[in-house]
Amino acid sequence: MTTLDCTPDVSLTNNAFKPTRTEPLRVVFAGTPEFAALSLEVLIKQQQALNIDIVAVYSQPDRKAGRGQKLAASAVKQVALAHDIVVEQPETFKKSSIEGMTARQTLQDYQPDVMIVAAYGLILPIGVLTTPTYGCLNIHASLLPRWRGAAPIHRALLAGDDETGITIMQMDKGLDTGDMLYKVSAPIEADDTAASLHDKMAELGATAIITVLKDLPHYQAQAVPQDDSQANYAEKLIKTEGEIDWTQSATLIERQIRGLTPWPGTYTFLAGQRVKVLASLPVNASQPTDKSAGTVISVGRKAILVACGHDINTDNGVEKPEASTLAITQLQFAGSKPMSAEQICHGNQLNDGDQFSKETK
Repeated sequence: MTTLDCTPDVSLTNNAFKPTRTEPLRVVFAGTPEFAALSLEVLIKQQQALNIDIVAVYSQPDRKAGRGQKLAASAVKQVALAHDIVVEQPETFKKSSIEGMTARQTLQDYQPDVMIVAAYGLILPIGVLTTPTYGCLNIHASLLPRWRGAAPIHRALLAGDDETGITIMQMDKGLDTGDMLYKVSAPIEADDTAASLHDKMAELGATAIITVLKDLPHYQAQAVPQDDSQANYAEKLIKTEGEIDWTQSATLIERQIRGLTPWPGTYTFLAGQRVKVLASLPVNASQPTDKSAGTVISVGRKAILVACGHDINTDNGVEKPEASTLAITQLQFAGSKPMSAEQICHGNQLNDGDQFSKETK
């Protein structure tokens, strides 16, 4: 893991602290999922050490979840309630609605010094961003300006990035465009999935925001603007991205499986039936094959070999002339539980020569 401290290029004079501070910093925390809940939990435990007081927590309104579709509190709300911290759940902050104006006034009434935002899921207009004395700080799960947007962890995996990290950013009216206060990087391992990388980034994010709050005047005074010419966007995931195109290389398909685990997950079709592809082995030196893309070459106890499209030659960037192979280790057939390659080998759901394909419409 590499810690990268932003170098002093720009001064945020509007958000400069006074030289000394005796009163606790009044903090409002805004977040919704597990990624944010870990940071909140750590901040609660460190309140005295950091000389902060978490006066309120904001989270998305309760949503229906599970088979019963009952209203469920977010992970962040659950943490806040467990520590007797008041929770606000406005639907909007827009000035065009009565509810939005009420939400803005409620936030002002808390007299926040700073607002910590992590995967909140609600757009904060400029009137909200400027309400806290020292603005709003965002815990973003990428090394900005790379992967601005909704799904930075997944997009880093899908792109085959070697590393990712956390950026603590001073929020502005753009989408993840604010000045960077602090960055910390970590490698993406060959077996990382979106789930495992999420957990790593959640821990890293909690550590990063603690680091910044220990000396916020320093980090705000030395904030660094992002280079917009280097920016790219991590668009929100959609379910159809999970469908495997076997004419792609084994390398790209393996990234797809890891990058979309656990949601939306990857899948293919066998004789018109959907089959979930849950896990595969890393592609190191993929074996060439003369089989057509999507053909099951062999069903073995350790892995199921499937023919894919032309793989990528990582030495010079030129595609190999022969098809590549992917070693699948776990599948789930319709109406069945997840099964390992060994379980499938001993059953009759899959045979050598079977053909995986895309959905026929």
